[in-house]
Amino acid sequence: MSMLKPDLSPEVAEALDAGRPVVALESTIITHGMPYPANLETALAVEAVVRANGAVPATIAVIEGRAKAGLDQAQLEALAQTRGVVKASSRDLAVAMVQKRSAGTTVSATMRLAELAGIRIFATGGVGGVHRGAESTFDISADLTELGRTHTAVVSAGVKSILDIAKTLEVLETQRVPVIAYQSDDFPAFFTRSSGFKADHRLDTPEDIAAAMHLHYSLDCGTGLMIANPIPVDAALDPAFIDETIAEAVAEADARGITRKALTPFLLQRINELSGGRSLTANIALIRNNAALAARIAVAYVGG
Repeated sequence: MSMLKPDLSPEVAEALDAGRPVVALESTIITHGMPYPANLETALAVEAVVRANGAVPATIAVIEGRAKAGLDQAQLEALAQTRGVVKASSRDLAVAMVQKRSAGTTVSATMRLAELAGIRIFATGGVGGVHRGAESTFDISADLTELGRTHTAVVSAGVKSILDIAKTLEVLETQRVPVIAYQSDDFPAFFTRSSGFKADHRLDTPEDIAAAMHLHYSLDCGTGLMIANPIPVDAALDPAFIDETIAEAVAEADARGITRKALTPFLLQRINELSGGRSLTANIALIRNNAALAARIAVAYVGG
């Protein structure tokens, strides 16, 4: 059976054919991660950051049943404002496509479609992981499984600090996913530059990361790579403040019985409310920072 490739925008198709650098971008940040119009403004700004750093952006989504790599502004605007858009993990893609639905793609779905499109690097905010209390709920993100089987390097600010980071790192080790921190010995925690845990590896230049990608794929390890890029110093939140805010939001979610796919969007929205908008500002800064690094890695990767 032949592999289904996403529809490529003319710009993305031309760049891939010419061997130019391309960076995949997810769309759940547009559909479920931020309120309108911040979601649209951020999506456009992140694409501009990728271009400013020498690469072509390929925002990935499902539009009326068609998988897409590369969206035009009209498609981005529609995703940002349409209600009832599906939040699609890789397991949800086929059903969303059969139903002719539009869907924002999570990290796992974006990785899957990026690989099918021939895009090797992907920038996001934070990767999903093992949720707090997973020993009783078994709530573990499909992002970790996808990292263990898909040849895509994912640049993120670590994993969201609403998660159990220690268990998340253990699962990544089990999945044989290299965790490489950029210019840091510590594994970052999304809103803060350190989670209190050390990263497995440290590399200090986009060129070294690109070289590691080439070697990792050449060794046929069969997995992706996590590139952990700490939030910029001037955008980072105070660890004690954000930990307290997260704990309050998690307690509210537990009290209201909010779980599974609804949990992360609820927590991010509630954390933003409790922080007086500070978490949203930090979120936007770290996504732009990740997009810039991913573009620089992509440039080095195609030149290597």
